[in-house]
Amino acid sequence: MSDKDGAPDTSNGHNRRRLIKSLWAQAGIVTPAVALVIAGFVLAYQFVDPAAPDRVVMATGSQSGAYHAFGKAYADRFAEEGIDLVLKSSAGSSQNLDHLKDEDGDIEVAFLQGGIGKAADHPNLQALGSIYYEPIWVFVRDKANPRRLTELAGKRIAVGGKGSGTRAVALNLLADNGITGENTGIVEIGGAKSADALSAGEVDAAIFVTSVTSKTVRRLLSQPTISLMSFERADAYLRRNSFLSKVVLPKGTVDLALNLPAEDTVLLAPAATIVANERLHPVLIDLFLLTMHDIHRHGSHLEAAGEFPSPHYVSYPLEPTADRFYERGPPFLQRYLPFSAANLLDRLKIMLLPLLTLLYPLFKILPPAYRWRMRSKVDRWYKELQSVDDRMRLGEISKEEARRRLGEIEDSVEQVSVPAGFASGAYTLRLHIELLRRKLDD
Repeated sequence: MSDKDGAPDTSNGHNRRRLIKSLWAQAGIVTPAVALVIAGFVLAYQFVDPAAPDRVVMATGSQSGAYHAFGKAYADRFAEEGIDLVLKSSAGSSQNLDHLKDEDGDIEVAFLQGGIGKAADHPNLQALGSIYYEPIWVFVRDKANPRRLTELAGKRIAVGGKGSGTRAVALNLLADNGITGENTGIVEIGGAKSADALSAGEVDAAIFVTSVTSKTVRRLLSQPTISLMSFERADAYLRRNSFLSKVVLPKGTVDLALNLPAEDTVLLAPAATIVANERLHPVLIDLFLLTMHDIHRHGSHLEAAGEFPSPHYVSYPLEPTADRFYERGPPFLQRYLPFSAANLLDRLKIMLLPLLTLLYPLFKILPPAYRWRMRSKVDRWYKELQSVDDRMRLGEISKEEARRRLGEIEDSVEQVSVPAGFASGAYTLRLHIELLRRKLDD
């Protein structure tokens, strides 16, 4: 491109050079500040909690039991967050407790029936909460309306298999009533085998700890020769065993058409709980609590909506994060964001400290520093201009040398690139250069 006289138009190139110089000048101020902020973030990141593992192992129970069924629902929820919840089946709560306390094992969390183990014996275990009632069912053959466990003395009683929570609680309640293996036939079978033995008359009574919807419960309630015990002294059991609750099963709850059970029945019920050891990552505790809330808050036959999950009915100290969860609800971010996003922001909140600590003084310092830098690009030539003026006044420099030096200063000022807001200083400097030239011509 050229002007109307045919001379090349160099204004665009000159403007581009001025713009590049201006950007470089700004970068000289901003770059150290950015580097300082990045260094602060890098330092703070050393204190950020490590990310949650993408795999966790949970002990459940028999593959046909309620624990394992709920475990599958938990695994589906964890999979939505990209975490593999591995389910490990077991003989029951007692074996789950063994898994949790095994320091060389890989189990980090487990379903545990209330009343299994003592907190004093396992200080490394903490509860995340209880999730539903697990009624104790005592079925008795050829005896109408049984009311007390003492009625079973001297009979053959199926108390659950080894490693099961049923066996642990059954032996405890029987012992409270003076029933032991020395005066009664204790048969260590459980589940379907126990029900088959009772139906066949191979045992006189069978004890189960299972949900209202259990097929075994429905099957035994429908047999006319088998009766369900109603605990008439339920309140006394509660005084002796803090992990138990008293629940009333209204008649017809199991089957309205067949009216099963045929009368309101008082049952004792420990609560199913989630228990973890110290190997469970803190972030996964939050996810377990959210999952427990989503799955169990609706209630069921014995639980009112919102009754579970609960901080009550646990046999181990409540984990601190769980305690806050029950007291205040889910953390703020987890109420409004997907778990993975909320977890990331929560982990990085420590980064806000260096950000706020560094940015506030930087916002205070950078504008004055930038103004000083821009003005200094012009002001430095005033020193040169003053030197020429002083030497002219003292006669230390000839007019020709003074004109040459003023020309050099003017050429240098022409090369100074500053933003428009600081251009007045450059134009003022040129006026002063012209003023000295006029003094030379006087």
